[in-house]
Amino acid sequence: MHLQQNQSLKIYNSLSGEKETFIPLHPGAVGIYVCGPTVYSNVHLGNCRTFISFDLVYRYLKHLGFKVRYVRNITDVGHIEDDADEGEDKIAKKARLEKLEPMEIVQQYSVDFHQILELFNNLPPSIEPTATGHIIEQIQTIKQIVDNGYGYESNGSVYFDVVKFNKTHNYGQLSGRNLDDMLSNSRELSGQEEKRNPADFALWKKAEPVHIMRWPSPWGDGFPGWHLECTAMSTKYLGNHFDIHGGGMDLKFPHHECEIAQNEAATGHSPVNYWMHANMLTLNGKKMSKSTGNNILPREIFTGNNSVLSKAFSPSVARFFMLQAHYRSVLDFSNDAIVAAEKGYNRLMEAIDSLGTIVAGATSTIDVCAWKQHCYDAMNDDFNSPILIAHLFEGVKYTNLLKDGKETLTAADLEVLAKTLNSFVFDVLGLRNEAGEDSSNEKLDGVVNMLITMRNEARANKDFALSDQIRIKLSDLGIELKDTREGTTFTVN
Repeated sequence: MHLQQNQSLKIYNSLSGEKETFIPLHPGAVGIYVCGPTVYSNVHLGNCRTFISFDLVYRYLKHLGFKVRYVRNITDVGHIEDDADEGEDKIAKKARLEKLEPMEIVQQYSVDFHQILELFNNLPPSIEPTATGHIIEQIQTIKQIVDNGYGYESNGSVYFDVVKFNKTHNYGQLSGRNLDDMLSNSRELSGQEEKRNPADFALWKKAEPVHIMRWPSPWGDGFPGWHLECTAMSTKYLGNHFDIHGGGMDLKFPHHECEIAQNEAATGHSPVNYWMHANMLTLNGKKMSKSTGNNILPREIFTGNNSVLSKAFSPSVARFFMLQAHYRSVLDFSNDAIVAAEKGYNRLMEAIDSLGTIVAGATSTIDVCAWKQHCYDAMNDDFNSPILIAHLFEGVKYTNLLKDGKETLTAADLEVLAKTLNSFVFDVLGLRNEAGEDSSNEKLDGVVNMLITMRNEARANKDFALSDQIRIKLSDLGIELKDTREGTTFTVN
């Protein structure tokens, strides 16, 4: 274990509205569930911010020495438009519009989701269950809820009885909503006649004859309710009671509120100790929206093919930009903001690259251990990445002073500085040294081109033995030369 014993981590719990000392249910181990994407379109930049925020949480818990089981689902059925109980499934609708099978849509956008998160250097979760892969578990959960008196069948669909549940439990405990207010403000919608109360939500929906995605159940052919999926999958892999449940702020109500109600109705107790919610990302001060055109996709940032930014920015710069704000704060994305982030990112990487050139001294004039603890204090305060980054730039300042010979560190302290900077920048923040990679590529190009020039001179001098030796040696290193009329090019295998 790393520092688990002497680091006290506090997490802001959305359920209590306070920062609480994190005490795992099982010493040394953490179970965390995060609501994943509904895969019917390219992953939204705001969703990426949420997944980067929880990647930070995952990375820091692992850094502290915890054994973490991180479960993040794929919603591939059941998510109705506008998060309602009536209307069309988002995936089925996209399939109909594009004249494809729903699972073609799921596959296409699941692949895109994984590719984008890999570019952002997110660690994959421990388990990534799909809703369609857990229909049996969802039917079992519905049966429990119905058997306990909190669910009812109506015309082939099954609904959760919110009013009955609220008599013995607190529906609205997470979102701070009052059921009487919710009922009085409910709109009359089509399909509401099936429900006992407007606030009741679907556990299982009857599939109409045209509905492609359907499964047999005790109540007839249908498909699961969106809220139910996360209840079934989280408890299957983490148990009926687990440590952390995360997601975007927009999921607090109704999705997470319904999850709590379903768990309590099925098992008799609350499922999660710490509820965490990441805040939204805006674009140029306004909510991101495809319909208004105030929108940008991750790939458009990386390629520069957009009308919002002055140039392309690397995934690590975009990730660094997002981590400069606390996960619970609204963050505004703009050209000026990401340009500033790129400058900071480059300063950070330049300092890390220069650490190897610093010579240790006989004495230390900087309290490196205190600085190191400040870095931990920031992360222990509800994963406060902006404060951590501020402390890392203190480390950059120390590095530059050492490089210029204006300060000194002993070999032991120099090792602490280097190890701490590297650990927090790469292991915890999850950044890649793309500047260093570019520099290395430039150096490789220069060396290979120099050898190509030497080979051309050898061939001109009819020194074919040397020419062949250069080609063979490069091939052994995975560098293949190709001679054309225009000259010699190379590829790296």
